[in-house]
Amino acid sequence: MKERLQKILSARGVCSRRKAEEYITAGAVKVNGVTAVLGQTADPVHDVITLFDREIDKNEEKVYIMLNKPRGYVTTLSDESGRQTVTELIADIPQRIYPVGRLDMHSEGLLLMTNDGELANKLTHPSHKVYKTYLVNISYDGNKPPVSAEQMLSRPMTIDGVKLLPAKCRKITELEDGCILTVSIRQGKNRQIRRMCVHCGFTVRSLKRVSVGRLMLSDLPTGQYRRLTQEEIKYLKSL
Repeated sequence: MKERLQKILSARGVCSRRKAEEYITAGAVKVNGVTAVLGQTADPVHDVITLFDREIDKNEEKVYIMLNKPRGYVTTLSDESGRQTVTELIADIPQRIYPVGRLDMHSEGLLLMTNDGELANKLTHPSHKVYKTYLVNISYDGNKPPVSAEQMLSRPMTIDGVKLLPAKCRKITELEDGCILTVSIRQGKNRQIRRMCVHCGFTVRSLKRVSVGRLMLSDLPTGQYRRLTQEEIKYLKSL
């Protein structure tokens, strides 16, 4: 059965669908020796599909890992500005895997990576609303607010015209000029928690993702990764 080329490349773990479209537009993808065009379909079983004249692997082993991303690393496979990327932390994995979603450079914590394009697309699709939980250290930037930070951050809010789903918040520690709390969100808007905090008049001092659904970062050391268990993989596929 024929499928769009960008879907095939993504499912094989070659790249994201968006990147696949860029490769196709640039003329880097061929089907049976003929340069492909955007929107073209192919048979993933019978057609020979190449990227930069190298045939994509039809039977590559699927890899699923959890990385504890340190601050200062970007969640891209390469960076034109020369910044450190998460691929440097998984250099010993022979397969080409890529991040599922993103954590901004100044955030840390749980980052899933895989070459299972079908699962990655499912987990990052806007309709997918599994809770992701973050440990957030904020400062009040002046006087303590009249209501608690967790109450303020739990309220429905609209930022840049986008209505955000209410977050679940729980205070862990009260500090002299701020607090540490957990914030759980179901959306994946760009820098969402940082923007929520700015909206409420807070400054984020540190932000760490500690869980994705039932998957917990636990005591995984910073900068290290581990492979997901079969039970964890089954759970992600069931979402």
